[in-house]
Amino acid sequence: MATSNGSQHPAATPPEPLRGRVAIVTGGSGGIGAAVTAHLASLGARVVVGYIGDPAPAEQLVAALNSGSGAPRAVAVGADVSDPAQVARLFDAAQAAFGPDLHVLVAAAGVQDAAYPSIADTMPEQWDRAFGVNARGAFLCCREAARRLTRGGAGRIVTFSSSNVGSLRPGYGAYVATKAAVEAMTKVLAKELAGTGITANSVAPGPVATPMFYAGKSEERVAAVARECPMGRIGEPDDVAPVVGFLCTDAAGWINGQVIRVNGGYV
Repeated sequence: MATSNGSQHPAATPPEPLRGRVAIVTGGSGGIGAAVTAHLASLGARVVVGYIGDPAPAEQLVAALNSGSGAPRAVAVGADVSDPAQVARLFDAAQAAFGPDLHVLVAAAGVQDAAYPSIADTMPEQWDRAFGVNARGAFLCCREAARRLTRGGAGRIVTFSSSNVGSLRPGYGAYVATKAAVEAMTKVLAKELAGTGITANSVAPGPVATPMFYAGKSEERVAAVARECPMGRIGEPDDVAPVVGFLCTDAAGWINGQVIRVNGGYV
């Protein structure tokens, strides 16, 4: 928009840049996923909260997001992301709830072994479980999103990696391998989606105060991790959610095939 002196000002960002859009968030009922779900809803999106196991956290989050609103803005759908049939049903449920147009996938579901075994001590079952959820799950969700998300510029895929891919700490061998796979797959996917207007990026948080982070760590270890960060603390889910939210908006349309580390300078 031109001013009276001819200078240009960018158009104002709409208060709800995701209004009218539908977002699926796997692992969306706890930890970083719950913060992402709530943030996308605050940006105007209608959200599908993918979860596994106990439905109570997902149902409580959905109830809070729908409180005081007219038409439902959120639904909870149980789905094991390592099962292709359940992933397909997750997308089916999103379309049944909010219509045929799906716009955003945030693949936040993930697991990490709380024992932190060295590679020499990692059991094949531990390796397979990590890859089943973190890598296979991300692949199946991305595959479905590549087939179903709307074309033309509003489609957004955000996967979750980890800053441990950069720090390469002992005890994280299987976990880091899964996340390195996710990063590479996301970059390839961005190229394969050329011409669709769908972007694909990965967010790689550092240590974040979630149950998955605290599992198996002593207070001394947690304090040591906090000291390693230039910001002097462990991250919070709300430090990560706005970055994911931005990547899902039109303003991030020129960011594609990237890995965004969100870690306070930890790596």
